[in-house]
Order: sequence, then structure tokens, then C-alpha cells
Amino acid sequence: MKRFYCLLAILCLGLTLSAQRIDSIKFFLDEGLVNMDLTTDLKGLQSQKGKPVFIPGSVKITMPGGEVYEEDIKVSPRGVNRRQNCKIPPMKLDFRVNASSPLSSLGKLKLVHGCGTSSADEELLLKEFVCYKLYNMLDDRSFRVRLLKVNYSDINGKFKNYTQYSFLIEDDADMAKRNDCRKKTLFPAYNQEATDRNMMTLVTLFQYMIGNTDWAVPNNHNIALIWPKKNDAALPYAVAYDFDFSGLVDAGYAVPSEIIGTEKVTERVYRGFPRTMEELQLCLDKFRAKKEEMLKYVNEFSLISARTRKSMVEYLEEFFSTIESRKQVQDIFIDNARTK
Repeated sequence: MKRFYCLLAILCLGLTLSAQRIDSIKFFLDEGLVNMDLTTDLKGLQSQKGKPVFIPGSVKITMPGGEVYEEDIKVSPRGVNRRQNCKIPPMKLDFRVNASSPLSSLGKLKLVHGCGTSSADEELLLKEFVCYKLYNMLDDRSFRVRLLKVNYSDINGKFKNYTQYSFLIEDDADMAKRNDCRKKTLFPAYNQEATDRNMMTLVTLFQYMIGNTDWAVPNNHNIALIWPKKNDAALPYAVAYDFDFSGLVDAGYAVPSEIIGTEKVTERVYRGFPRTMEELQLCLDKFRAKKEEMLKYVNEFSLISARTRKSMVEYLEEFFSTIESRKQVQDIFIDNARTK
């Protein structure tokens, strides 16, 4: 009888632990603010050069409902430009140190935080967060993001602790899964016209709306490709990410592209290939339908200053004014579209 109760207790414990396990897809559908304490060798991350290396770290995560998770993780720097120019490099967090832990289902996630520790740096990352949310309004085949309030601590005490809003970006496999798609690890180079045409049209128009030219399909620069599960012959969908070089964010460290020839990052350039007027108008109707929702979201995003929100709204309204002119649509997206 004693053995029976022991087995029952173990079973109940296992069910309890299982119930606490984070659902990695639902985690990014929740809008509630997550609080996180992140401890690692911040100074070591800053000094890493060349190929990034994961180093030990730990997190304490407090969910909006009060659930608390404390686990060891691994942390690595990521990116190129910001690793060279920022006080603390962008990070990737690996939650899979303990495969049976509640957070292990999150896998490896990109953590986006400020280039520095000032309130101005924090506002820039919040503006990029808004870009992701606007993209989500247009299509589910986009990366979800989760807002965090993070306390950053250096494990060796060589870097002053600070607190800053930050956000996690959904894993690409999870993004693909919830859209009944899959990702591939090995595939040949694709150009824009070798991807799903309708989706590529939306992506190029969205990038134009936010004033982002820092992307390219052939080398997967800030573009992920996912494939429909149920149609092996289907072309991949292009999904954009990393918007900190966009005009809507207008980061001080963002520099205009010499190749494109812009003088400032707020200058819009359409980087898509020509489409028919009918194709463009069908896609632009999606933007028009979401206009009020987008502007309302920006206007009510109180973590950003009222002055900055006003500037962002004005920048977006320029786009919506442009697409109401058939002449400008013809000039920008057809006559002056790229040809190679």
C-alpha cells in the first residue's frame, strides 16, 4: 500500500511539473508584461569577437499571473553591426540547459534590448517592438514578440546593473508551426521572385511603409523563409524581421545604405519588383483596412513619449497618403520598382 501511495505521489508531481511547462506558442500570443532578472557575464559578452560563444547565465522570470521560474540558461552575443557599436551586444538566450525544465520549451530566443542603457536607447527598442506589432496586424506569418521588463546583472560585478524594457522574438520553427508551415535548415538561395508572390508583395510594401531597406532575400538578410507543410510544390513565404534600421525607428546608429543611395534612414525606397496595379491595390487594401488600428496602437502605446508617438504617426500617415494616390502608386511601385 505504501508503495502505491509513493507511485501516486510521483505521478501527481509529474503532472504538476508538466502543467507548469511553458507553451512556447501561447507565450508569444499573450500580451501581458513579463518581468525577468538576467544574470550573466555582461562584460564577457561585450568583449567577444568573431564567432559567438554561449556562456553560462541564469534567469528569474515572473509571469503576469504571478508564476515564477528560476533556471540556468546559456547566453551568446548575436548580430554584426550592433555587436561592434553598442554598449551591450544583442543576445540569444538558450533555455535548454535542463531539458526537463518548464522554460526549456522556449528553446533559443533572440533578446532585443537597447544599444545602451539610457532612456533614449530604451525608446528605440520600444519603437522596433511596435514595428513587429504592426506587421502582426497584416499577416499571421510574421514573428510575434513578447515585452519584458529586464533587470540586467553582471555575474562578476564588472558592469553596473540596470533595468530596461526589452523583448523576445518568437522562434522561427514555432512561427512556422502555428502557420501550418515548416522551416528548413538547408536550402538553395532564393531571390524575391522565387518566393510566394502575394506574400512577397506584402513584405515589400510593409518594409516601404516603415522605411526599411536593411533586408535581402538571396542571403536571408533579415528575412526568414518558411514552406507550407501540405504542398511540397509551393514556393516559400518570406517573413521579415529586425527593423531597427528602419525610418520608423530612426536609430542614431543606423546609417543610410550606400548601395541604395539614400541620405538618411527615414527616406523611403521601394525595394520590391514590379507588380500590376491590380496586385498592388489588392495588397494595399490590407493596409488600408488596418490603418486606423495601426495608428491607434501607436497613439496608445504609452511606454513611448507622446512626442515620439506623434512623429511615428506622422511618418505612417505619409505612407497612407501616398497609397491613396494612383499616380504615386504607379510611379513608386511600378515605374521605379527594381528590375534586378
